[in-house]
Order: sequence, then structure tokens, then C-alpha cells
Amino acid sequence: MDPSDDTQSAPYSSPVCVHNPHLDSLKDDILYHFSLGTRTHNLPAMFGDVKFVCVGGSAWRMKSFIEYIAAELKMEDPKADYPNICAGTDRYAMYKIGPVLSVSHGMGIPSIAIMLHELIKLLHHAHCTDVTIIRIGTSGGVGLEPGTVVVTKQSVDATFQPKFEQMILGKMVVRNTDLDEGLAEELLQCSKELNQFKTVIGNTMCTLDFYEGQARLDGAFCSYTEKDKQEYLIKAREAGVCNIEMESSVFAAMCKLSGLRAAVVCVTLLNRLKGDQMTSSHEVLQAYQQHPQILVSYYIKKHLKAKVERN
Repeated sequence: MDPSDDTQSAPYSSPVCVHNPHLDSLKDDILYHFSLGTRTHNLPAMFGDVKFVCVGGSAWRMKSFIEYIAAELKMEDPKADYPNICAGTDRYAMYKIGPVLSVSHGMGIPSIAIMLHELIKLLHHAHCTDVTIIRIGTSGGVGLEPGTVVVTKQSVDATFQPKFEQMILGKMVVRNTDLDEGLAEELLQCSKELNQFKTVIGNTMCTLDFYEGQARLDGAFCSYTEKDKQEYLIKAREAGVCNIEMESSVFAAMCKLSGLRAAVVCVTLLNRLKGDQMTSSHEVLQAYQQHPQILVSYYIKKHLKAKVERN
């Protein structure tokens, strides 16, 4: 276990780091919300070959992704149902094919934070190395047309500052929310090669709420005007914000602490400057949600192909 909190200079080949000396005294580290444990499961045998982890809010979407990437990597089994590894719990869903792990994280910072604690420990206990983790999801665009994919440069809070704040033992702890710039540029290049949909790199605003926290006018409560909303969103756009969601800040902070190479890839389902509700048809929204999957699977295929060619 690496006791150092400085992962800035950690090489890409470094193992997944945890920063908790108390774990050494545990006879069995129970990953409760995954229904897994270090004594009850052989984690290195189950997960030791993982190189790519994709996480997203919906359990259905993450199963859909593993089916899609299995077909893209030509690893699909027509008879396989891709069982949920976390079937012993109803909190999260997890699927695996080859070196790719697909995990749901629910909605909002608390839900993804719980999942990430256990995922990081799982990767650490499994002795995984060279792991790239990517959040794929949906978001509201700020000045972007629906269907645009945003690769996050920095996650910012509701005041447009690149930080994640958390109360620990009654004290505010502030953590950095930078993401891997090289990975973001690689994903942008992959999108150019695909040439199927517009992709941009920009800041993502992470909020604690879907309604008032994102300046919507259609929640159960609203104490501001349309003019107030527009002024706020325009300020966000001027600060480099391209989209809004609810998980990227803690995702960026925790991945940075653990030394994971990380990216956030979200499609915009609407332009928030033009409205608050999603009026596109179910079929159109489903097509939009495929964009991050297509981009990330292309990236994974490209890297695996390059590895084979090197060997």
C-alpha cells in the first residue's frame, strides 16, 4: 500500500493506489455494495486482467455497453447473458468481458463516491495495473446542440471553480478535479477518426441537484426568474462550461488520488439555454446515449490493437 498522497508523478504503469493504512489490519475487506470480498472471492483471478473500466449511472446502460464492446472486440458469445457480477446486491451492477469492466454508479455524488471507494479497493486488491477509467453518461449542454459529446477538461463546481469539497470529521477538505489531458486529447482524436458526431473538450459543471442546483425552472420549488437562470448559464458558458451533470467532481478527485488515468465522456441531451425539459423522442435520446459508447469502444479497440501490434 502506498501511503503517499502524491500521485502527480505516478507513472502510467503504476498499480491502483489506496491511501488507508487501516486496510492492512482487515482479515476480510468486504466490498459490501458489490457483494464481493477479499476472503470470499479470488479478486486477482476475477479482475487481475482489467485494463479499462467504464462507469455510468444506469445499470441497463452499463449492461448495454458490455454487450456492445463485446461485439466490437469480437468477444461476444451469442449464448451469453453477461451475468451481473454484483447480483448479490441491488445497489450497483457490474459486467466484464476480457480486459473491460462495466459498472453502474447510480445518480449523484454520494452514489458514485460509494461505488468508487469499493471499485478502487477492488482494483487494488486484484493487483491491476495500467488501468484507464472513463465515465460515460448524459448531461445538459450549455450552448451546445443535443447529441454533442463533451470530453471533460476540468470538473468545476456551481461557482465554476475546479474543486471538490467534502466534510471529513467536521472539517472541509478540498480536492483537485483535474482529469488526464492526454487521455482527453486521445478521445477527441478518436472522435475525429470516427467522424460520426460532434465532440468537444470543455469544462463540466458538477452539481448536487438536478433541478434548482442546475438552474431549472421546472422543479417543485423555484425562487428565481427565467432572466436569473439565463444570466447564470451565460456566466457558466463564459467560464468554459460546456455541460452540466452530477458526478464528475468526485470522480475526478478520487481517480486522481488513486493514480487512475481518468476521463469523463458525456453526451448532451438538450441545450439548457433553450429549455429545461427533454422534448426529443425516446428513439432520438437512445441514439444520443450511444455516442459515448461508440467513442469509448473505438478508443479501447484502438489501444488493444496497438498493444497487439507492439507485441
